[in-house]
Amino acid sequence: MDLRALRYFIETVRQGSFTVAAERLCVTQSTVSKMLRQLEDEVGQPLLHRDGRRIRVTDVGRILFDRGQEALGVMRELNREVADLTALARGELTVGLPPTVNLFFTPVVKAFRERHPGVRLTLVERGGQIIEQQVASGELEVGVTLLPVDPALGLATRTVGRHPIVAVGPADALWARQAQVDLSHLDGEALVLLHDDFALTRQLRDAFRRFGVEPRIVAQSGQWDFLVALAAAGLGTALLPQPLLARMALHPELAVRPLADPALAWTVAHIWPPGRYLSHAARAWLAVCEDVLDGGAIG
Repeated sequence: MDLRALRYFIETVRQGSFTVAAERLCVTQSTVSKMLRQLEDEVGQPLLHRDGRRIRVTDVGRILFDRGQEALGVMRELNREVADLTALARGELTVGLPPTVNLFFTPVVKAFRERHPGVRLTLVERGGQIIEQQVASGELEVGVTLLPVDPALGLATRTVGRHPIVAVGPADALWARQAQVDLSHLDGEALVLLHDDFALTRQLRDAFRRFGVEPRIVAQSGQWDFLVALAAAGLGTALLPQPLLARMALHPELAVRPLADPALAWTVAHIWPPGRYLSHAARAWLAVCEDVLDGGAIG
């Protein structure tokens, strides 16, 4: 059913006159008459009974008038909602963030809420590998993970920070005698790592395989500060991003050394599926991140 014809019909009934309705609609009277005939043809029933200059609404016309007002009201509300979403006056967005990087996004969240107070922002904390899968499946529009991303998922990436990975452990550890730590220095050493669903652990396991190192993992946790506590207790060596340690007061007996391999870096990146529609809220989040993080600097 033509919504314009429906609007002309409703206005004619309201005014009780073709002439007045045409004036209100800023069209000719013949246009109103033509649209009403078209509407009657579509319905298959007369909608108006013309008695000289008077207009009477038929039973079918009364139903169409009542329901038509509801339909036009829905369309007006739809247009308002679309306009609000486009202007980011409303909407919602869920972003996946690994627990290891959430603190660095505090100023981003603050800026996003200040710029777009009408958008409901939800942050979901998951390991990087889980976030990658959820973004690839469409469960999340955008997320944050560590590079490299699983190439099989075909995700687009935008780097927002790159920092060295450091070894943290007892000062009497063999690797602590070096200025930098080769992975071969960790062969046979007790390690305390993040859980396997963290992208950093995936990256480290891949590197161990390349270097022929068999990691002896004695504990795993999802909390990086707990791993540092385990290292301070002498239970093993933790491998963590340097910016995380910069936020902690480390025990003076702990040794901290960067890994020697420059390819082993903590590279934080946004991810999203290329070619898939991104909501206005998601695009606004990426824009705010670029502004606040100065084009891609965490730490």
